[in-house]
Amino acid sequence: MSLQKYHIPKGGLPPQSQLLTDKAVFTPSYAVIPHGTMRDIVCSQLPFWRGMRMWVLARPMSGFAESFSHYIVELEEGGGSDRPETDASAEAALFVVGGAIVLNVAGEEQTLEEGGFGFIPAGTDWTIRNAGKAPAVFHWFRKAYVAVDGLSAPDPIFANEKDIAPIPMPKTEGKWATTRFMDPEDMSHDMHITIVTFEPGAVIPFMETHVMEHGLYVLEGKAVYKLNQDWVEVEAGDYMWLRAFCPQACYAGGPGKFRYLLYKDVNRHMPFK
Repeated sequence: MSLQKYHIPKGGLPPQSQLLTDKAVFTPSYAVIPHGTMRDIVCSQLPFWRGMRMWVLARPMSGFAESFSHYIVELEEGGGSDRPETDASAEAALFVVGGAIVLNVAGEEQTLEEGGFGFIPAGTDWTIRNAGKAPAVFHWFRKAYVAVDGLSAPDPIFANEKDIAPIPMPKTEGKWATTRFMDPEDMSHDMHITIVTFEPGAVIPFMETHVMEHGLYVLEGKAVYKLNQDWVEVEAGDYMWLRAFCPQACYAGGPGKFRYLLYKDVNRHMPFK
């Protein structure tokens, strides 16, 4: 059992007595999707799945972020799929936040419990099922893999964050650290999935402005994030979707750790269109 805390959407609907005081925002450079928007009426389903529902947090959109999609999937007891992916170009990264799933990837079976991570290369046959009686909940990142002539495709990865030592950022005394699921020196990967952890009071002390698109799901805690020209308060369950070059920084106010699951695209030339 993981000792970490992972926020899990509960669905449902708010009462009619609730005031409309949400912080959802969509701008040309960033979006904030607060946890209160993840209700039953915005769930989706997919072909060839049973006993599932999902919330779509990000999808490719012309004029905005274009490289990836990000789902949160909930599987009932017995739920799963023998054909989860219908696009052979799509690679997958899964991170389990509740219950456990069993993956069969190219004939090899793996069980991922809370904190478990799985990377599935594009074009790989795989299946998935809920391994228990309680609902299983996981994040699913999808991206069209960008192959490079002369470079081998990446191998599958199976891991759990509790077994990976976070790497402190330089000169932060461990107050800002990153848990890496992919080897940053492995050029076969064209995306990275990490968990970023800030201790109370830690900061990103400059406005990051870079080409990588981001999806950031807050797993635990709260902070204030500077996005473009705006300060935005975020907490566990909120999602931030950042376009390339959107300026960004944050301050973790406490009282506990601030942790988020992060997507970014890496290691490839910029395409000409």
